[in-house]
Amino acid sequence: MELKPEILSLLEKLEEKYAATGQDMQSYLEGLLYTDYVTYWDYIQTDTLLSLQKPKTQIPDEEIFIMYHQVTELYFKLILHEMKQVARNENLNDEFMTARVTRMNRYFETLTKSFAIMIDGMEVEQFLKFRMALLPASGFQSAQYRMIEILSTDFIRLVGKDFRDDYSANASIASMYEKIYWKAGATELATGRKTHTLIQFEQKYGETFVKLGEEFRVNNLWRRYQEVESPSEALTTAMKEFDLNVNVRWPMVHMKSAARYLRKNPEDIKATGGTNWQKYLSPPIQRRIFYPELWSEDELDNWGR
Repeated sequence: MELKPEILSLLEKLEEKYAATGQDMQSYLEGLLYTDYVTYWDYIQTDTLLSLQKPKTQIPDEEIFIMYHQVTELYFKLILHEMKQVARNENLNDEFMTARVTRMNRYFETLTKSFAIMIDGMEVEQFLKFRMALLPASGFQSAQYRMIEILSTDFIRLVGKDFRDDYSANASIASMYEKIYWKAGATELATGRKTHTLIQFEQKYGETFVKLGEEFRVNNLWRRYQEVESPSEALTTAMKEFDLNVNVRWPMVHMKSAARYLRKNPEDIKATGGTNWQKYLSPPIQRRIFYPELWSEDELDNWGR
């Protein structure tokens, strides 16, 4: 059978490819004879994915809780994927960065809109029962979310607002990490001691967070934005949207969910370990802003309201 010119051209290119690595193209072609076709379920690993839900109770709505958090972590991974592309691009331009930040916003917007699953998608009575079986685990312990914060801005922006004036932007990451804002969200109100939730989290990820802060000190999202010559309005708008998505919209849907399921005073809620989640999640109180330089004075004064 006579081979078409297009096939011969592809074979020549393949031969060049394998020759450059000292490999034998004929062996690879022979291997194709024995290779199975790719199926959707194998490529996506559907069976494995659907086997990852391991409820701790027999309460039906716990599976909803597990799956939604797993979906959230996958979206966080997508966001980090885009952030690292921006951070490591050696020929960064406005168009490339705008496209990636827009993708990140799209992922966060999907998460925020889908949070109705957490707000209205479970029975309160069921939640309050199975949640007690999950202590001291908490969504607070999402390492990927903390990584998104670290890759978003200069580390000093993550220092608790009451301590920011004690540091310069060039302070060591390790010293600023000691006063990172979210630690206050897992500190007991009555004693000021770290909850077991926080102790576990820091033991597993504390060193990773410090190293990540050092790695992305000069190429986080804010630094890369500053490198773009004459940023377009589209890029600036995308950066502001990202700031709102991470620091206002996402915390606010969590507050709405917490208000539905945890209606008592925080001192009385075992599921929060006696922490003040209202202040921890509240954007106007936390005043966590990645890019204050992009906002007007009025917008800053009314942040999160």
